[in-house]
Amino acid sequence: MNNFEPVNTKIENINIDNEQVLKVVKAKKIMEFDENTYAKLIDSSFHNGAIEVKMLSRLLKDAPDFARGFIGIAYRINEDDSAFESFYLRPTNGRIDDPVRKNRGCQYFSYPKYTFAYFRDKNITDYEGPADIGLDEWISLKAVIENEQAKFYLNDNKEPVLVVDNMKHGVGKHGAIGFFVDVGTEAYFMDLKITCSD
Repeated sequence: MNNFEPVNTKIENINIDNEQVLKVVKAKKIMEFDENTYAKLIDSSFHNGAIEVKMLSRLLKDAPDFARGFIGIAYRINEDDSAFESFYLRPTNGRIDDPVRKNRGCQYFSYPKYTFAYFRDKNITDYEGPADIGLDEWISLKAVIENEQAKFYLNDNKEPVLVVDNMKHGVGKHGAIGFFVDVGTEAYFMDLKITCSD
């Protein structure tokens, strides 16, 4: 996990249970949501295919009340980090009794315009959904990307947790892959596997 560069984050290789993992924490834009805050895989270029990774998130000691353990991936990141697609999880929402929050366990967004706030302000609910997940547990993510469509699978389930049929960044966009983190979260990643189909 030595071939990553921080983008508005701090990154560190550490060991958890004798496994080498990459720790990612926001360093800038600390209280801003859905920003370009990730560890970017150096010299990566991805258009269509599959991205697989194991992720674990914990809340920082000084995390605000609205922190949810935000953790995920960014992909098709352009060269200056000003546009990309992303999928992330909100582990504290995964098994909560509150039905509104429970239905917001995972989220797709497209930076810079199509953030979760944009979708919610316009009452567009197609880009988030429930997910059976929690803090401080390893979650396996598989993202299958094909042109405008993305399917996101968790923990080897055969059914996707979210399907996005019209990603916003642009069907022909290529770009880097990154490990995304958001407000109040320390994020851990391991076992990255990328399969390109074109």
